[in-house]
Amino acid sequence: MTSQLLNRAAVAPKTALRHQVVIIGGGNAGLSVAARLRRARRDMDIAIIEPSETHYYQPLWTLVGAGVYDKKVTKHEEAPYIPKGVTWIRDSVVQMCPDDNTVVTSDGTQVTYEHLVVAPGIQLDWDKIKGMPDALESDGVCSNYAYEHVDKTWAAMQAVTGGNAIFTHPNTAIKCGGAPQKIMYLADDHFRKAGVRDRTNVIFATANAGLFAVTKYAETLKKVAARKGIDTRFRHNLVEVRPESKEAVFEHLDSGDLITMPYQMIHVTPPQSAPDFVKRSLLADDAGWVAVDKFTLQHVRYPNVFSLGDASSLPTSKTGAAVRKQAPVLVQNLLSAMQQQPLTASYDGYAACPLVTGYGKMVLAEFDYDLTPRESFPFDQSKERYSMYLFKKHGLPALYWHGILQGRL
Repeated sequence: MTSQLLNRAAVAPKTALRHQVVIIGGGNAGLSVAARLRRARRDMDIAIIEPSETHYYQPLWTLVGAGVYDKKVTKHEEAPYIPKGVTWIRDSVVQMCPDDNTVVTSDGTQVTYEHLVVAPGIQLDWDKIKGMPDALESDGVCSNYAYEHVDKTWAAMQAVTGGNAIFTHPNTAIKCGGAPQKIMYLADDHFRKAGVRDRTNVIFATANAGLFAVTKYAETLKKVAARKGIDTRFRHNLVEVRPESKEAVFEHLDSGDLITMPYQMIHVTPPQSAPDFVKRSLLADDAGWVAVDKFTLQHVRYPNVFSLGDASSLPTSKTGAAVRKQAPVLVQNLLSAMQQQPLTASYDGYAACPLVTGYGKMVLAEFDYDLTPRESFPFDQSKERYSMYLFKKHGLPALYWHGILQGRL
């Protein structure tokens, strides 16, 4: 690991540092931007601040939770994906000081930049649900939103013999907005195969008012839910889990009433938000996200700061597919800003959500800021297709590891 790291990235000393471009976050967004910048300008001095030695392909966790994959296939070392010549500062950011063009890491290192790219991803706020995260250690409570818990979903599904199987969606923005219901459709298939579906009530308790924001795909999902006999309960926000009595408490967001439901299994999607160091910073908007222009991805107050991905204020779905379209726009505009030229690249809000509706079935939703479908294939992507399921299962992971992270797609 050490020799490989030294070959691929220079390790920064724990002192005061200065770099031309500093990228916060070594996930999909940060690595994609770094790779594209290096391909455009081989002489550029770039540093990535990222504490984790491990990189995860999170979109596959739905299929891990459904027993299709071992979770280990989603886990790779971070070092090989740091572009050659880019400095890896293996630490986390605790403070951003844009007036001084400086960020501070957890060990006190001050990193000064000429331009900053903020891409730290999203924060899982388990503690906003009373009884969590301790409840995750109990029987029947699971979540696909964390690597350490994702394999527990499959165990929970296999243990269901009847009663309520509840799947939740919180009253916050989340990464991969379709994930809370994808695992539900797969669980329904499993329950039928296991012969327990007639004794099991599958409940989708979501804080949203509908299944999906884009009408074309929402109509398909309505039919899927009806066909599967899903009990959809809209405007229900999970506020407490009681593992001792196996009860979940929801607040109805319109009436304010508290509703208690027993469960044999509950898949929890945690509330999510921008990382705390972003919320506390001068770069945040009123909601805590990095405040950027939705077309140029440039900060609205600090022109040498850009942001993309889940921590940004971009009003679109927080998906890897969205990052794939954001990264080239950000890089082009960052290069223009460095040359003091007009920012001509524009992001139209493109996002995509591979909506798995069962084992061997998937709808590929693609859309823009206006929630207008922006489909890539020459057929109706709102129809459930086996080919799209195979694309999700095999094609997308390969494209991610071998293309997107290298800045080639």
